[in-house]
Amino acid sequence: MLFINLLCAIALGGCSSDSDDDNQTTGGGSSPDVETPITDPSSDTSADATTDFEVSWDIFADADIADTPDTPATDDEAEDFIENSSFPTTISIAYDGTSATVTGEAEGVSVAVDGGHVVVTSTAKGIELALSGEATDGSLKVYSEKKFKISLNGVSLTSQSGAAINIQSKKRIFVCVADGTENTLTDAADYTNDVYDEDQKAALFSEGQLIFCGSGSLNVSANHKHAICSDDYVVVHSGVRLTVSKAPKDAIHTNGNFVMGGGLVCLTTSGDGIECEEGGVDIRGGLLKVMTDGVAAKGLKATTDIAISGGQVVVVTTGAAEYDADENDISSSAAVKTDGNLSIANAEVALKSTGLGGKGVNVDGEFLISSGELRVITTGSQYVVSNDVDSSPKGIKAEGPLTIEGGTVMVRATGCEGSEGIESKDAVTISGGTVVVYTADDCINATNHIEISGGIIYCYGTGNDAIDSNGTLTISGGTVVAIGTDAPEAGFDCDENTFTITGGTILGIGGSTSRPTASVSTQPSVIYGGTLSKGQLLTIAASDGSHVMTYTIPVSFSSPTILFSSPSLTQGQSYALYTGGEVSGGTAFQGLVTGASYVAGTSVSSFTISSMLTTVGQTGGNQPGGGPGGRK
Repeated sequence: MLFINLLCAIALGGCSSDSDDDNQTTGGGSSPDVETPITDPSSDTSADATTDFEVSWDIFADADIADTPDTPATDDEAEDFIENSSFPTTISIAYDGTSATVTGEAEGVSVAVDGGHVVVTSTAKGIELALSGEATDGSLKVYSEKKFKISLNGVSLTSQSGAAINIQSKKRIFVCVADGTENTLTDAADYTNDVYDEDQKAALFSEGQLIFCGSGSLNVSANHKHAICSDDYVVVHSGVRLTVSKAPKDAIHTNGNFVMGGGLVCLTTSGDGIECEEGGVDIRGGLLKVMTDGVAAKGLKATTDIAISGGQVVVVTTGAAEYDADENDISSSAAVKTDGNLSIANAEVALKSTGLGGKGVNVDGEFLISSGELRVITTGSQYVVSNDVDSSPKGIKAEGPLTIEGGTVMVRATGCEGSEGIESKDAVTISGGTVVVYTADDCINATNHIEISGGIIYCYGTGNDAIDSNGTLTISGGTVVAIGTDAPEAGFDCDENTFTITGGTILGIGGSTSRPTASVSTQPSVIYGGTLSKGQLLTIAASDGSHVMTYTIPVSFSSPTILFSSPSLTQGQSYALYTGGEVSGGTAFQGLVTGASYVAGTSVSSFTISSMLTTVGQTGGNQPGGGPGGRK
């Protein structure tokens, strides 16, 4: 894994647009008309050390990929492995400038040559077409009633009139890149050899299943539309080195699925990196790299599910959003976009979107990460059409439930107000893993419910709440440090809805906070409001001197409110609050230290835990789960 407990150290300014939410929280102070830039608390040496994380094209080195052989996931997939097929008859095609020489023959196979353009028509089984040489104006077209194999043995094909390879067969086609060879396919900018009722949508086009194998290199440069296109599905096996150096439209376009079992796939395009019109994306191994600069372009785009269950993926999008006046709708660029579900396990995924309104992950269904690593950066501002039509950048956005069961999730969304880190229009559930979110708006936001039962979570919302549920909020485990900004924003915000705490070590700081609901909580909480300075230590110690917690105030607040809850708070026990002093040892996480040795500083106040919620100092309000003012 590339990351454990990482966070960027940057300064961020506010934006002019209003957010679309309206939470209610309790606490003192008022929200200024223009929010003051706040630096990341990790830049303060009094906080735990954190490290910048980045996403770039070369974040994963091509030479370092662990490209182990892939195997069929189902019996049906065995047919997509060339070792399960036989191609005993070879027809060789050697290109030379504007001519081609054909060697070999087979019953049921006819070959027509026109300069450097070769057309093969076949009804035979077990045919291999072996291509070599260089054509400055040449191509290959195939009509076949049976599956066949194309071997690329150091061939460079440039067509001046259409696709470089045009496969007019609906059967399975193996494109095997010979070991140690370099191969290039380039199509024409204008297709002048169009045949009525025949497609040729790409430099390498196939009506049937397109399966890449071998361990050589293939570079495809598209000038007309897509680089690689199948009207069925595309499979890339381990060993293959596939590069799309440019494409006006999609680098890889399929009607069905895209499956990557391994290999190295590098795609540079002005359209979508991979688009599956009626299928999904399945990444199981290897290294996939996508860079697109197209307006509203997607790195990975699927109609059904996207599953990343191994390997490494990096996607960088730089294109802005666009407005469809007929639909009154905005389409934004996104590193990953699916109409279905997205799942990540045992993989390293790095996503970056820099355009206006850009998204790291945009999922219409459910999002799940169970292991591995996901890092997401968005830096774009809002794309604004009118007062009520706009699109804000998001790190991870899901219309359905968003679940983090394990692994490491890092999100930095710093473009402007509205730049949320992790958002679900349903519910967010975190039961394990490490989660670090740094945003201009809410770090974690859910429409219905947020539930945290485990994991290590650090959230810092520089211009809004850290953890914001527009419904209920439940915490039963894990370690959570949540930093919001000045009132009415909060570390924890759930309007006036139920806020349940039954476990975990929890520290929230902001200008205000939602209040745990005493009637359903089983672990005591303390809310403290008072004057605290950036870099100052705030400590809770039991009356016998045992240390409960020390927190280093990360940034300046006009009137800070702190919520703390821990199994170390005991009913009937008396405690004291101190500022300053010295702390050593213990367990530290993002400025929060527990179970340490403490030399007392200045006594601020004392209190006794007599109920599930204890307030100390000027905290304002007393509504369960919320209070006056605030934003969603």
